[in-house]
Amino acid sequence: MYILLMGPPGAGKGTQAEQLIEKYGIPQIATGDMFRAAVKEQTPLGLEAKKYMDNGQLVPDAVTIGIVKERLAKEDCKKGFILDGFPRTTAQAVSLDAILSDLGIKLDGVVNISVPDEELIQRTAGRQICRSCGATYHITFKPAKVHGVCDKCGGELYQRDDDKADTVKKRLTVYAAQTKPLIDYYKNSNLYIEIDGTQGMKAVFKAIVESLEKSKK
Repeated sequence: MYILLMGPPGAGKGTQAEQLIEKYGIPQIATGDMFRAAVKEQTPLGLEAKKYMDNGQLVPDAVTIGIVKERLAKEDCKKGFILDGFPRTTAQAVSLDAILSDLGIKLDGVVNISVPDEELIQRTAGRQICRSCGATYHITFKPAKVHGVCDKCGGELYQRDDDKADTVKKRLTVYAAQTKPLIDYYKNSNLYIEIDGTQGMKAVFKAIVESLEKSKK
């Protein structure tokens, strides 16, 4: 199963990816992981990407696309993959089409987990993390037994700056602006599958699997 997985911050993409990996026995290919692996393996493209990353610059499309192609050509992707975080632009989507064509691969679906901004803000802005062990909580959905204290180690719970409501709103605005052209691109290719992410976790997974199986027929 060849899947491109999309969704705004807080949509539950990570949770769904874990379940899809387990169900189909395929790897999750995330952009950050690809870069780190290419740098670690010291491939020519990895070393090129490292120059930009070390300077805090965005890795150019030409390098990113090359790294994606290297990764998707590996043996563990032969039966499928979940592509996460790439493409981010329509130009990258066109390049991905060319890569997949070269590799003889056809996407089974572009899955977008859709959740209204208000709910995403509520989900993300309520998140708390333990300073000591890194355990995560949510003031509404998964509160600690004692307010501000980690159940596991007794450490102090805090909220990251990028989880605060104003920051989350800005991130969602940027995400929507970047993603709309990409969604339009995939809608035109008949690969696009929109999933209602406001359902329970199991219902979302069931909807994703049913849609993918249907598109594969």
